[in-house]
Amino acid sequence: MDRFDAMQAFVRVVETGSFTKAAESLHMNKTSVTQLVKNLEARLRVKLLNRTTRKVNVTADGAAYYDRVVKLLEDMDDAETSLSNASALPRGRLRVDVPSPLARMILIPALPAFHARYPDIQLDMGVSDRRVDLISEGVDCVVRGGELTNLSLMARRVGDLQLGVYAAPSYLERAGMPSHPKELALEDQRIVGFTWARLGSALPYVMHHDGESFKVHGRYVIAVDDGNAYLAAGVAGLGVIWLPRYMATEHLARGELVRLFDDWHLDPMPLYIAFPPNRHVSAKLRVFIDWIAELMAKHAPVINQTRVHDPLTLQYGGLND
Repeated sequence: MDRFDAMQAFVRVVETGSFTKAAESLHMNKTSVTQLVKNLEARLRVKLLNRTTRKVNVTADGAAYYDRVVKLLEDMDDAETSLSNASALPRGRLRVDVPSPLARMILIPALPAFHARYPDIQLDMGVSDRRVDLISEGVDCVVRGGELTNLSLMARRVGDLQLGVYAAPSYLERAGMPSHPKELALEDQRIVGFTWARLGSALPYVMHHDGESFKVHGRYVIAVDDGNAYLAAGVAGLGVIWLPRYMATEHLARGELVRLFDDWHLDPMPLYIAFPPNRHVSAKLRVFIDWIAELMAKHAPVINQTRVHDPLTLQYGGLND
């Protein structure tokens, strides 16, 4: 029995609560993972897990062993990455999930420079705005926008997205140019709805001007849950949209969008990169996080550093992805 593989399998079963999910995240079959854990229990002569047809629970001995094994695996990873070659060139597979507009407009165009710097890191990039279960899906980190709401994950704030309000010329010709956000509630005005995956619903936008705040709800003919689709709906003239400036720049230049309410502003949207709390921050994950922060500093730098919490580098906190 490979003790290292057995310990990794046991740790992943504890974290996912399932042999099936553990096997999927480790890219192994369930039978192999089950056998590794059984062999580990036989070697230790201790029952580590209680198994039922519906779930897997860790025993008291298993919980104590889990804490020791997680630390041991972290120390092993540190020992490997402390070697000169590994330290200079982090290597391995990294599974990440990022919003689709951010991937298309910022991250993917910059990836050649990342891979030139770290040629031995293999990126498996999910491109979505969906809710991701990092543990059960074996995802190393996600990039998401929005305020911190759940301290079950570790997160580093890597940017603040400045927002604006936009509409297509075809929409404005049809509905008229609104002069105040409250006019978006009128019968002839429409917005494009965006459904946040983690909430399952759309959120109103709060706009500010000269001490006045106004919460915009509006009516929509279409609501979507993907950033690229949201942008496309706005450009197609289906309604008024709220966008980070990086998404609107090219369309403004081509005359496909017009900015509205120049005298009003919205609070910036914080952008976070989040990862599981019990997962060791490997060298490859650390350099990816730092690269994202470096990249976003050029496009949407963090405005208020005091809102970030980090038990590792004073830049980490919790995020409900």
